[in-house]
Amino acid sequence: MVSLFGTGDKVALFVLMSVVLVAVAAGAGVLERRNPPYGALVFAAGGVLALLAVTTRSGSGTLDGAPTVAGIAAAVVVLRLLLQRLRRWEDARAVPTAGPGGAGAVARRSFIRWTVTSAALAVVVGGASRIGSASLQAAAAVRRAVRLPQPATPAPPVPSGASLDVEGITPYVTPNADFYRIDTALRVPAIDPADWSLTITGEVDEEVELTWDELLALPLEEHMATLSCVSNEVGGDLIGNALWLGYPIRSLLARARPRAGADMVLSRSIDGFTAGTPLDVLQDEGTDALLAVGMNGDPLPAEHGFPARLVVPGLFGYVSATKWVTELEVTRFSRAQGYWTPRGWSERGPVKLESRIDTPVDGVTVAVGDRVPIAGVAWQPHTGVKAVQVKVGDADWQDAELADSVSADTWRQWVLRWTATKGRHEIQVRAVGADGEVQTSVQRPPAPNGATGWHGVTITAS
Repeated sequence: MVSLFGTGDKVALFVLMSVVLVAVAAGAGVLERRNPPYGALVFAAGGVLALLAVTTRSGSGTLDGAPTVAGIAAAVVVLRLLLQRLRRWEDARAVPTAGPGGAGAVARRSFIRWTVTSAALAVVVGGASRIGSASLQAAAAVRRAVRLPQPATPAPPVPSGASLDVEGITPYVTPNADFYRIDTALRVPAIDPADWSLTITGEVDEEVELTWDELLALPLEEHMATLSCVSNEVGGDLIGNALWLGYPIRSLLARARPRAGADMVLSRSIDGFTAGTPLDVLQDEGTDALLAVGMNGDPLPAEHGFPARLVVPGLFGYVSATKWVTELEVTRFSRAQGYWTPRGWSERGPVKLESRIDTPVDGVTVAVGDRVPIAGVAWQPHTGVKAVQVKVGDADWQDAELADSVSADTWRQWVLRWTATKGRHEIQVRAVGADGEVQTSVQRPPAPNGATGWHGVTITAS
């Protein structure tokens, strides 16, 4: 679903689930009419599967299965009632009664009224359960009331030269509402910070537990960092840059004192997701890995991990950026795996050197002689970008103008102003890392550890 629909994966998944459920329910109705009670047994079998899913998920409670049981019971009752009214209508048609107010018309109206009412109630109850639950509303109110402390170590101000005056280029700082979201949570966890805590367990000399109040009392730091998803295609938009507020993870690990031989930290989310991050990366003095509580000056949005998440520059999110995090288990790659590793993705995911053309967009037509800004962003967090080069058609690579950046952990904007010549032109871009690495032209898909290749667009000048 992610590869097909990107950040719309969850909406697409729910639409597909709804279509399948409607089809199954319709089939169960036909089966119940012809061979009772097999239609009801279809609902019962679905209920057993749903009950298993609910009761075996991370953090499930004793009564979490009650709504599923009640829902299936209601489905069977409604199925029986609708079929009773359908049979009355069919019986009445077999013995016609004159006039529009006859038994057949009454039975038909009764069946239609019950059908429409039950369908409407199902939509209302189902929708309300997802968007209007008391826990979600309470969590939203708690988040609005949170006041984050001022950072003990503020981030350096964003230089004016970090943003190029080019229409269509990606902004240097990604607004929270536009920041990509990829995770496995079908329902955003509703967490009251008063009930939240982080534990550090596993191969440590001293287990650590940290509450929300204790976390906010620590000397928090601000760092600008670009995060990206391993699912991002070449030229894709599953990437964003934000100002993060949090506490260094290396300082928390220092409290726990990991034992010799440990090489991985398995972070766990409240929704059951796990990520395996190299221990040495989290302990590195030069890596600003944070247990983050703030994003662009606000508490973390619920969709981005409120009350706390991990932010690790230089690693793809599937091995580092655990949202709604509740546990850090110090362990070994030989003993544990993160969520995505057994599903075919690499156990380690360093971000690759990448670049993207934001403008002009593919397929656009410009006028001959126009001064066309070819612009976009380039990134290799924790290493940095020292040059961006652009190739138009068969011409040589040209160095683009680079914008400033706060640190090597953030992307850089770039622009090359090109005078359009008549014809159809393929434009390509590549970046050069601060370590001298030149972005590879080899085209590879996102799996198993990130896409590679040069991004290109084709435009026409006429």
